[in-house]
Amino acid sequence: MTEDPALDAARLHCRSLQEALDGLRLHGLPQIADWGGRLASVLTDGGRLLAAGNGGSAAQAQHLTAELVGRYRQERRAYSALALHAETSSVTAIGNDYGFDQVYARQVIAHGRPGDVLVLLSTSGRSPNLIAAAVAARRAGLRVWALTGPGPNPLVEAAHEALCVEAGSTATVQEAHLVAVHLLCESFDAAVLSAPFARPAAAVPGRMS
Repeated sequence: MTEDPALDAARLHCRSLQEALDGLRLHGLPQIADWGGRLASVLTDGGRLLAAGNGGSAAQAQHLTAELVGRYRQERRAYSALALHAETSSVTAIGNDYGFDQVYARQVIAHGRPGDVLVLLSTSGRSPNLIAAAVAARRAGLRVWALTGPGPNPLVEAAHEALCVEAGSTATVQEAHLVAVHLLCESFDAAVLSAPFARPAAAVPGRMS
């Protein structure tokens, strides 16, 4: 410890993040790689990824969908991925008419099809709107994956599969979730760009081929 509380807090934060990432590296990598391969199979076959979260987790869900519709690193075709919280008119209309707990569940019913994947991000694993979305998705035949903080928690129970980050603060869980999102994108791209999913990348307007 030093005489600078801010510096001590920063060091503690970094230490906590390192511990969370060590746990992710030791226990989560096979699951993330598996998810990436299975997501590649779904999306290259015409399926869709739906994603949702609240607050900072909403931003990370949208980060994930952006990497799939756009690109992560290498050129490839665009894939169907929707961040449900970004549908602002739908979110506000559903929240107004049916309650905030239904803002994602009703969109899952509208957009999801059997075989699609729903990814839900929550630091607590206790958000009622995400749990309701998981229940609706399972009834509709979607596969539900959850990224949460420490388990067990209700969202883990509602999902088919979950990756739990063992950390004591919301900020650390979110930071580890961002790493998990990037690793999922890497695994997805590796699967898409290898047989049997490989397809030529579409030409990018304004870019030399």
